[in-house]
Amino acid sequence: MCEFARSLQRVFLICLLALCGGTAFAVELKAVVAVELKGEAFVIDATVDVPVPLETAWEVLTDFDNMTSIVGNLTSSKVTSRTGNTWIVRQQGVARYGFLSFSFESEREMRLEPMRRIQVKGLSGTVRRMHSDSHIESLDKGVQIRYSAEVEPASMLARLFGAPFIRHEVEEQFLLMSKEMLRRQSRGGATTGAHADRPPG
Repeated sequence: MCEFARSLQRVFLICLLALCGGTAFAVELKAVVAVELKGEAFVIDATVDVPVPLETAWEVLTDFDNMTSIVGNLTSSKVTSRTGNTWIVRQQGVARYGFLSFSFESEREMRLEPMRRIQVKGLSGTVRRMHSDSHIESLDKGVQIRYSAEVEPASMLARLFGAPFIRHEVEEQFLLMSKEMLRRQSRGGATTGAHADRPPG
């Protein structure tokens, strides 16, 4: 075998090992989401485990001013007021599922218990009623995020196609946020969002 052929073989083997190594250490993220229609409202329960420190997970979950770069269906996201650990957040976007799409907007009150819990109450927007509760817990090798919500859509179309549509949206949003947590952790941790040791300014 000529020297050129041997060099090509070595390059091929190095690339193959690199690809195999990347596959072996890849993080498989999975969000478990259940949606049930009760009367006029959808009840949602979701859980996701992410191998990042609690601080990184918290900062991504509360980085509302940068959420459009994290969650693809948002076109606008802004904290409009802060009173201690109670925030008001306004968001707009378009949710898509197959041939379905829904424009939405919301104004929500966020009550933060740093590094532990986020309680949300809908104030106005394209849903009649909404409240949710997120708990963040440290695990041996990361965090677990548990999310529960009750949402009553204003649109008949949203109610008709609601369960699979909402399940898809919740799963996608949690996976996108989880990937952002991993990305920030790989770069040394997040630097935005809410901090545990001081109230937001």
